[in-house]
Amino acid sequence: MTLDPVAALQDALRAPTVNDGSGSEAPAFEQLHAALREHFPLLHASLELTAVGGHGLLFRWPGASAEKPVVLMAHQDVVPIAGEWTHDPFGGEIVDGVIHGRGTLDDKGQLVAICAAVEGLIADGFEPAYDVWLSFGSDEETTGAAARAAVEELRTRGVEPWFVLDEGGAVAFDAFPGVAAPIGVVGVAEKGTTDVRLRVTGDGGHSSTPRQNGPTARLARAITRLDRMSMPVQLPAPTVEMFEQIAPYAAKPLRPVLANAGRLAPALARLLPRLGPEPAALVRTTVAITTLEGSPAANVIASAASAGVNLRIMVGETVAEVIERLRAAIGDRQVEIEVVRGGEPSPVSPRDEAFAKITESIAEVFPEAVPAPYTVMAATDSRFFYEISDRVYRFAPFRMTAAQRGSIHAADENLRVDDFLDGIRFYRRLVEGL
Repeated sequence: MTLDPVAALQDALRAPTVNDGSGSEAPAFEQLHAALREHFPLLHASLELTAVGGHGLLFRWPGASAEKPVVLMAHQDVVPIAGEWTHDPFGGEIVDGVIHGRGTLDDKGQLVAICAAVEGLIADGFEPAYDVWLSFGSDEETTGAAARAAVEELRTRGVEPWFVLDEGGAVAFDAFPGVAAPIGVVGVAEKGTTDVRLRVTGDGGHSSTPRQNGPTARLARAITRLDRMSMPVQLPAPTVEMFEQIAPYAAKPLRPVLANAGRLAPALARLLPRLGPEPAALVRTTVAITTLEGSPAANVIASAASAGVNLRIMVGETVAEVIERLRAAIGDRQVEIEVVRGGEPSPVSPRDEAFAKITESIAEVFPEAVPAPYTVMAATDSRFFYEISDRVYRFAPFRMTAAQRGSIHAADENLRVDDFLDGIRFYRRLVEGL
């Protein structure tokens, strides 16, 4: 069968692998796995496959040496459909050279690009210098249990990866004000992801006889105070390095400022929140109110009201510190704060030979981009791999406009066919360069 990576991605997108943990998603994952077997027969014939964490897949591609193994990651699951789509989110349609569908960017495009690169290299008779592992989680958008199971499997086998590469960065256009060149951002750390529940209880009753300052009103006041609060700002080392890397490509008035980011870090940290939500998220912990729950009926006063809060905790801070700041900002002891899921920020990976391998491949495949380290705002499965490796990096080898980045977890997610094919070239180059 002739390798057709674009058709493979289309078939992968047609499998609605929304993993909610109920078990109803199993047929969709079986559909995806069947598509991968059909389109990548050499990969499945040549690599050892271990099922992990339910629908997770862990492949081993034996290399000439097991001394410095490498792990390439992606995830199979996608978030539910949101908003009004121009094209069928599970149709895999191609219109004017653009593939449309849930998962093109997050994260089936990356998964299929890895498989296509491996398939093509095997067909060419290529043997990697070191063992290459492919870790494809199936619940990254929820619990990450499959990724944790993959880590445990590798630990049991005594595998200590030289480096791990997962989703996270990209060849990002319009990523920073005043910088026209795209930035090939490679995540060397990621913020901690923590979910908190605010809860207020009190007297319920009939809506015809309301009391002042009931549970919903107290909760609303707490939410308003959180929305107005300002978290401390700081410029972590990866962000300083990113600014120094992009300084030559910035508008002239910005060049000396970015080139001296280390010395000007306190002033830059205060400035960035004024430039928009993306720059602001680079320098501080973010607080997002995401869910609300109160009375079950219009004529019933709630006896309990709650809100979900998602925190993205800055590298260098802790969950405990941030929770105390929330308590101080709310200033109401009747508002309970429960940590539903706590996740500390990741360690910072070194910028050494392994990092250089990644940036060299970026420079070769995307010569227009400026490679630079940065801190990933979102959570990825790769955070679990710090248990077995010090070098965990995050880069999706696709060009992404600001609009495309905004479509992740939203409507009209899409990827240009040419950019997808360049992503395959990136993985080929990376593996060949080992």
